[in-house]
Amino acid sequence: MDKVSPDCPYPGCFFCVMKEGNPSKRRGSILKFFRELPSQDDDGQVLPISGLWNTAMAHPNDPEFIELGIFECMVALIWKGLKNRRWLSHDQNIYIPYYAAHIIGSYTMNMEEFAESAIHAGVIPPLVELLRGRLTWVEQRVAVRALGHLATYTNSFPAVASHGEILELSIQLAMSSLEIVYSHFYQFADRRLSYHCDLLTRGMGGVEMESRKAEEWASQLQCWSLQLINCFAFKPEFLPTICKPEFLVKLPGMWGGLVNENSPAGIGLLRTICHHKLGRGPVAGCPGIIEALCNIARSSDDWQYMAIDCLLWLIQDPSTCHKIELVEFLKGSRFNLMGYKMHMECLQSQGTGRSNISNRVKELIEELLNSKQRLKWEKNMPKEDLHIKQAAALVVKLEGNSLFSSGNIAGAASKYSEALSLCPMRSKKERVVLYSNRAQCHLLLQQPLAAISDATRALCLHSPLNRHAKSLWRRAQAYDMLELAKESLLDAILFINECSQSNDPDLSLRQNKVPDYAERLVKKQMRAAWLFREAAIKHGGIHGEADAGDIQESDGSEWETASESDTGNDGRAEMDDDDDDDSEWKNEDERKDKYDKATLKDLKHGYKVHLAEDQS
Repeated sequence: MDKVSPDCPYPGCFFCVMKEGNPSKRRGSILKFFRELPSQDDDGQVLPISGLWNTAMAHPNDPEFIELGIFECMVALIWKGLKNRRWLSHDQNIYIPYYAAHIIGSYTMNMEEFAESAIHAGVIPPLVELLRGRLTWVEQRVAVRALGHLATYTNSFPAVASHGEILELSIQLAMSSLEIVYSHFYQFADRRLSYHCDLLTRGMGGVEMESRKAEEWASQLQCWSLQLINCFAFKPEFLPTICKPEFLVKLPGMWGGLVNENSPAGIGLLRTICHHKLGRGPVAGCPGIIEALCNIARSSDDWQYMAIDCLLWLIQDPSTCHKIELVEFLKGSRFNLMGYKMHMECLQSQGTGRSNISNRVKELIEELLNSKQRLKWEKNMPKEDLHIKQAAALVVKLEGNSLFSSGNIAGAASKYSEALSLCPMRSKKERVVLYSNRAQCHLLLQQPLAAISDATRALCLHSPLNRHAKSLWRRAQAYDMLELAKESLLDAILFINECSQSNDPDLSLRQNKVPDYAERLVKKQMRAAWLFREAAIKHGGIHGEADAGDIQESDGSEWETASESDTGNDGRAEMDDDDDDDSEWKNEDERKDKYDKATLKDLKHGYKVHLAEDQS
């Protein structure tokens, strides 16, 4: 590398080489640089490596450095750091294995041909050593990220799978990652390694910023481990290793948290597992998973559809359908009628039927079937008759509102049920109000499951979907009554978002101020759903700066009861009293079901595209 800036003190400086105007000389100099860098022991090596890291992040699809040997260079640097601890501790070389693994992951993120080049360069063995924890959790994070990208592609997956320990290590890392980051970094602020702090904040933040970034990186470490496992889960031969009860039972609780909320995480992996017959048996037989899937299927976040996929596959399978408590599936699911049909066909094929189903399930089934029959029947009714039914429903609803105001909550709930039986099926706006009002009654009657069911029905009927503010708030409170912190938190946050956009004077946030009752519930659930909560309890609480993870329990008296969030000036809980839009049922066709059974390709793509790619 002959081209050196006259102001640069370093011979063969990489940054000076990049300024070379002659393309041929530039490529030759870069090639030489990649070949010679691993054998050099000069100070300042981290500078060009960090420059390459920036380039890889900014231009991951550029083939130039791939063709010139960047993968071989990064492999050699990782091995050097693993084998030569004296070199690793010199100057700032401790950063180099992290940057090298990150560069590999960035260049294999989008391009399968780059992944194949990386395999030929021998990237897997040193990445496996980092995955083992030969250095620290920071290097484990970028190693599992790179391996996850390599495992995504058809041509490079066999090379990853040939290292049998990768799957086992990923499973262990998914289960222990939060505890590792908490105990090795978060818990003791005064013991944090300086290079970890620098990598987390780029030298731009203090202890509080480090703690927040550590939570984000811990979430990514877990989610990227799950993404790697997900690649193995598409192959039936790996399912026995994955489908261990101690691992499966934890999957519904593995989510990206608020810092990485777009990751499919545990529910995405369960969806892939349930796609295979070999995976459905262990899932259905694992205590607590079905209930967790039903809770997710009733939620407002994007992953409810993945939970519904899991439940439908389990119901379709004759070997697993009988293990599902149908009443749980029927409560509030958008696809409950489809699920019912599949479940009944399964039971009938096994020589059983409705005689083996509880009375409560029978009631729900009849309600579903009657609803479908009513919709067909109302299509042929004269418009005048529909107007009469709608008017009658309004009168009964107002009677329910009056009973509610007088304190007769059970009577009000009965009136709302009567109004629902009268209200035309296509009067969706009015039915949203009735379901939401009845959900409020169930809350006051201490019936959280019924409240969740009605609030979910209201949200499913509402347009846009899952955007009815009062139903979100009522369901958030019902989830709280059941101690389902994550579900309550997500609904409470959506409620606040809807309030900020609402024209309703009872809901709009004046001067962008979050309602006190919503703020208190969000804070409570953030503590309860905090990613490090279990690790903090296991390791004896918090030491040092950890405001986001304060696990002190909130005093139950600090936030309102189920009714107080809807109180008016007279101190009594208010019922929705929206007027229905007559045009809603006149020309509207029945809302089409958006559920499409995903192919293996869709499943695989859907998992990867939702993973949050880091920028550090």
